[in-house]
Amino acid sequence: MPVSLPPALKLSLDLLCCPTCRTRRLHPDRGALRCPAGHTFDIARHGYVGLLTGTRATSGDDATMVQARDRFLSTGAYAPIRQVGARLAADALSERATVVDAGCGTGYYLAGVLDQLPGARGLGLDTSVRALRSAARAHHRAAAAAWDVFRPFPLADAVADVVLDVFAPRNPAEFHRVLRPTGRLIVVRPTDRHLAELRGRLPGMVTIDPAKEQRLHRAVGPFFEATVTEQVEYSATLTKPDALDLVTMTPSARHVSRADLHDDGCLPDQVTVSVLATAYRPR
Repeated sequence: MPVSLPPALKLSLDLLCCPTCRTRRLHPDRGALRCPAGHTFDIARHGYVGLLTGTRATSGDDATMVQARDRFLSTGAYAPIRQVGARLAADALSERATVVDAGCGTGYYLAGVLDQLPGARGLGLDTSVRALRSAARAHHRAAAAAWDVFRPFPLADAVADVVLDVFAPRNPAEFHRVLRPTGRLIVVRPTDRHLAELRGRLPGMVTIDPAKEQRLHRAVGPFFEATVTEQVEYSATLTKPDALDLVTMTPSARHVSRADLHDDGCLPDQVTVSVLATAYRPR
């Protein structure tokens, strides 16, 4: 039986263009989206649409990572990060706005923005089908699509009021293309103090490049001008399951030994959460 068109995806149909032939319009057709040239993209029973074509992306969260992220985010430990992203986005938006979340994961941060704006709609893009199952349910006005952020987006020009990028890969040229001239890009990234206690005890944890800010500036600078940057830093109390989930939900999980994870002395009961959130306007 064909999957019906999810209401949130129906809200976002006018944003999408065919990723194969770049035709503007995709229309629903028996459990799929189809362009006038006949290219077809299935709507999964979980509610997201698969737009990836050709060689599939090799990255993306697996089921274990997604389950850990869902559990950890449900504790509220990252709620201040969600709040600053939502506030910066809301400052730049009218209520009837379009938000694109690049590398949306489970949709947690996109849902935070939409909660602030009762008339806004959202579209999350991610390579992980496991994460997209959660993202498609994260908010009743948030659609989800399988896509690799490093490729040209399957979106028309100048359709977004905000592009949200939280702990995710960046494609500044595409962010600029899909944003309206009055739009905003919101980038949230860790500082070198983020989760320092975990990184200090678990040598396998992925380190934060000290040149990260310079690389961000070089990549984004030709397309965007920063308007405001806020730092969010606080201490978060963790139970042992929380700490395990915090490691497991990141790429660090692939590099940390299981023995270290289950050594009570290796997991701190408090960590520093430290991020920078910047709003950019298009040049």
